Amino acid sequence: MNRRTFLRMAGCSAAAGVMSHTDMLPEVLGGIQNACAFDYTDKLSEVEARYYRRLDGGGIECELCPRHCRITDLERGYCGVRENRGDVYYTLVYGLPCSLNIDPIEKKPLFHFLPGTTAFSLATAGCNVNCKFCQNWEISQSRPEQTNNLDFGPEAIVRMCRARSVPSIAYTYSEPVVFFEYMYDTAVMGREQSIKSVVITGGYIEEKPLADLLSVVDAIKVDLKAIREDYYREVVRGELKPVLDRLVQMRKSGVWLEIVYLVVPTLNDSEADFRDLSVWIKNYLGTDVPVHFTRFHPQYLLQNLPVTPQRTLETAHRIAKAEGLEYVYLGNLPGHPFESTYCPGCNEPLIERRGYRIHRNVVSDARCPKCNRQIPGVF
Repeated sequence: MNRRTFLRMAGCSAAAGVMSHTDMLPEVLGGIQNACAFDYTDKLSEVEARYYRRLDGGGIECELCPRHCRITDLERGYCGVRENRGDVYYTLVYGLPCSLNIDPIEKKPLFHFLPGTTAFSLATAGCNVNCKFCQNWEISQSRPEQTNNLDFGPEAIVRMCRARSVPSIAYTYSEPVVFFEYMYDTAVMGREQSIKSVVITGGYIEEKPLADLLSVVDAIKVDLKAIREDYYREVVRGELKPVLDRLVQMRKSGVWLEIVYLVVPTLNDSEADFRDLSVWIKNYLGTDVPVHFTRFHPQYLLQNLPVTPQRTLETAHRIAKAEGLEYVYLGNLPGHPFESTYCPGCNEPLIERRGYRIHRNVVSDARCPKCNRQIPGVF
């Protein structure tokens, strides 16, 4: 037994009595922390990656995300989970999630997609950006050798959903773009069994892979970090324009779309930021795309900043509504009235929420029962 195995087993010993079968996994695995189970694996996958090209003279260029990493033999891309081996590009995390959990769909958050249901959530190590505020940095900024990974392929995920009547699979926690092949194949297999797929992403992906993904998934929630290029460059370590382009592509596809904007004090919380964001969404995506302004809590590399004041979030809500956005929510404020859904026609409360729980849902046939206005979403 090597040292890594010993430490893992020691850390998991308290749970040994309830982890004798993989069917028990969703009840005992945390949604964010690394998985703790006896059927972990030290192996990395050897599945050929998609979306790359070989370069003249050797090496490959990844074409999955806008970074277009150029990678020599035995090196990896920025995400740390895709490796060039003899000019064949491999994904190292296929079927190797480091986090599994069954969550309320509202936790994603998706408020207009099967409200009140659950989603089987999964993640692998890796990410193609490095947000200074990342709450899941322990897995998103880790290499697959550094996380506790389960051997849990697409078939096992779908089987688990069917066994527990979970209607959706959520690719979440880290950045699902970097485990694209695993996500895509799981979504295809899930769809064959009438299980839906939702993608929780930063939207930093190229046009072709996104088009392929949109053909097999049912909803996408995009974390739009800011509406300024300098914020993406300095705080996210990415680019804004590709994300905006992909948002337009998502909207045109017809796949259900919602947006989250994490409001970080002093960095993206000005009234101009809120107004510019709202105007862009109205002009390019439409007024009926749900937008969630979410409270920031100090995390990772931004522990010096305070929690977002409630009044700042309420200002964001006021500005977005004044610009014509119809479904504007405030997140991480349990009990606030702007967690709930109201009819934009008659202001009737339609879905009343507290945190991740729904206390009342009167939407019928995707319509307001009072004025018969159609409510966009998947209900």
